[in-house]
Amino acid sequence: MNLLKNPELLERLASAYALGTLRGGARRRFEAMAREQAPVRAAALIWQSRLSSINELQPQAEPDAVVWTRIHNLVQGEKTAARQHAVRAETASATTSASGGLRAWLRNLTLWRTASALGALATVAAVMVSVGQRQELGGEIARLQTQLQAAPHIEYVAVLADDQSAASMLVTFDSKAKKLTLQRVGAYQEAGDRSLQLWALPPSGGPKSLGVLGRDKLLRLTAGEGEVREVPTLAISLEPKGGVPSETGPTGPVLFKGALIQKML
Repeated sequence: MNLLKNPELLERLASAYALGTLRGGARRRFEAMAREQAPVRAAALIWQSRLSSINELQPQAEPDAVVWTRIHNLVQGEKTAARQHAVRAETASATTSASGGLRAWLRNLTLWRTASALGALATVAAVMVSVGQRQELGGEIARLQTQLQAAPHIEYVAVLADDQSAASMLVTFDSKAKKLTLQRVGAYQEAGDRSLQLWALPPSGGPKSLGVLGRDKLLRLTAGEGEVREVPTLAISLEPKGGVPSETGPTGPVLFKGALIQKML
């Protein structure tokens, strides 16, 4: 099966693989294709990274103080209801007893009014807690929405491999942030007096430099979408320390190369 001709199916399989819902023979076949085809590996890596960042958005589930306040109010409300029931029973008994008289009736009336006031206070407290919870929930939703809006918008992806088809660099382009992100996935490390330089190889015209790479495992370069759009291939060459001007093109050997794919989903 050639997944490169069906990008929608590739995205679905990669997302299922990252979620762990792709199992059995289908998972083994997908892993075999990922070993053989660099774009399949790239799709799996992107989905794993995307799900990992979503997990980081989830706050730890710790009971909030308002939860205990609400439990306390519910318990107090039940106690108040029990006292009201006892007061009503005592009032009924007092009205049928001659020995109670007016004094007992007045005492029961005071107790009933006190219990009613306590019940009203408990109800008001419960309402205030509920309003506070809604406000807190609204703030949490707004915070998550802000984080999701700030999440990367990956539109292009490439896996750059050597002449033995061993993946060495994963490249993604965030069109919203105008950032190229390069992640070293191979073991290659340039010498101290050399630099790696990223090149765009457009359909016509000479190579265009997209930037000189540092020695970190994760690298970011600024690039406009016009520099990336409709570029079929990216390449990395080994150059003198600090790189060479874009006009000269690569002067050293091209170590890694790969197709730049625009994501459909």
